Amino acid sequence: MEPSVRQRGRSTSKTVQEQLPSQQSTSGKAGFRLKYVILFLCLLFTAIFLGTYFLLGAIGIGYDTLSSGILPSNLKGHFAKGDEIDLSKPKDDLPAKAKPSLKQPNSKALPLPTIVWWTDKLFPHFQGQNTVKIECEPHQGGLGTCLVTTDKNVLSDPLARGVMFYGSDFRAYEAPLPRQPWHEWALLHEESPLNNQIFSHDVMMSQFNHTSTFRRESHYPITTQHINNLEYFTERKPFPLNVKNQHREKLAPIVYIQTHCNVPSDRDRYVKELMKYIDVDSYGKCLNNKKLPESLRDPVESMEAKEFHDFIARYKFHLAFENGICEDYITEKLIRPLHVGSVPIYRGSPSVKDWMPNDHSFILADNFDSPQKLAEFIKGLDKNDKEYLRYLEFKDKGIDNELLRDTMAKRVWGVNEWRKPSFINAFECYLCGRIVERLEAEQAHERDPSAPLLPPSMANGNHVGCPEPTVSFGDISGVARGEDIHFWKEDYWGSKDQAVALKRMIDRGATDSSKLFEELQKMFAEGLLESG
Repeated sequence: MEPSVRQRGRSTSKTVQEQLPSQQSTSGKAGFRLKYVILFLCLLFTAIFLGTYFLLGAIGIGYDTLSSGILPSNLKGHFAKGDEIDLSKPKDDLPAKAKPSLKQPNSKALPLPTIVWWTDKLFPHFQGQNTVKIECEPHQGGLGTCLVTTDKNVLSDPLARGVMFYGSDFRAYEAPLPRQPWHEWALLHEESPLNNQIFSHDVMMSQFNHTSTFRRESHYPITTQHINNLEYFTERKPFPLNVKNQHREKLAPIVYIQTHCNVPSDRDRYVKELMKYIDVDSYGKCLNNKKLPESLRDPVESMEAKEFHDFIARYKFHLAFENGICEDYITEKLIRPLHVGSVPIYRGSPSVKDWMPNDHSFILADNFDSPQKLAEFIKGLDKNDKEYLRYLEFKDKGIDNELLRDTMAKRVWGVNEWRKPSFINAFECYLCGRIVERLEAEQAHERDPSAPLLPPSMANGNHVGCPEPTVSFGDISGVARGEDIHFWKEDYWGSKDQAVALKRMIDRGATDSSKLFEELQKMFAEGLLESG
């Protein structure tokens, strides 16, 4: 047993000779304990490292479930099967026009079909490793073996087939030019149209060969990105109605929590008008009239916390207004209130019912002629317990929506699922599969000219295709010129001008996308700018 502080104090009165044996004994014990402390710290460090490794993989950061080998930036190394990657000569089994050129200065021949992440901030692999080999199976999104890299220097190699863009980071004046005939552009864009309105225009989307967006029409749709699983809708039961009605003595019937104000959907102007006719507790930065508890004020830390879910579950209704209006663009703003059992009042995707538990689990704001009419409906529903409970029946009865059930059953990627790739990794595999198929067709055609080449895959405007931003109610003529909705409309048409300018540069084989603004000046002189 360790001596007490008082007992250790008595030893100071002993002579030096009397203390020596004790000190030696104590020193031995201390050394013995130190060994165990060091051992414990080593085990603790190992546990923390492994725990962090697996946790990051579970949430889709760093861990690459699709990669069986890591290659340094110069692409030297070994395949998983032990085959050395030889960059000194092209592969003999490649068609002549696909063989890497050895005449290019400062370039080494790629050994495999390669995907280049042109916008590389979202590169879904371990940081510090800019080139990875992925071996994909159908259950991971596609079939094929490819390299994935952030090394833009390889782009001129004919085996650098795929060029990956993350939509929010895409800038027309940074596009990779010249665009080579073998380049297949791929767009990953799961975020709001407000982040980059250039994809709302057909002229821009026609430049992409492969897409993965929130739209079901895209090549690899990720519409259900905010739905963990079907059980997420029903696993949490709502507060009993009598408890909610008790809370109504101190709370408004509706809660609104938004920190991103003045967005293209014009939602704040709608909510401000709604507040004239019914009480709304607004806790976010937008139209704030109440303060969140201190422990819930960091949205990154608290939005998925049980304390926050309990907080919003007290409310009978939840305003779930998206920041942009586009088909199939639905977010956690809608999914979260469904999870906690607060009836969402929704404004966003016109086709939202296709992704809901049933047709009576939400209230669509656009079904009402005005915010005042919506307020009158909510007031009546607030007083009618029987009708209100109909909106929560799915919590007990389950999911009736066959499209939703079928889509979730066939989904090969997961949300924070350890054994499934993220949709980012899965789309990489999809793209790998497509470029391998195309390359194999070229190889077959080289051996036998009668073998058909694959036609190029092309994106359509409706793979994103969001409409021009407009007012949430009323008429634009009644909105003051200084309101943000006017800015978003100008940005919409200005982004189309940039898309047209980029296409003109691609079509004539331009080599420097940074001259996009010079191209815009030419268009202005020709009277072709739509943004004025």
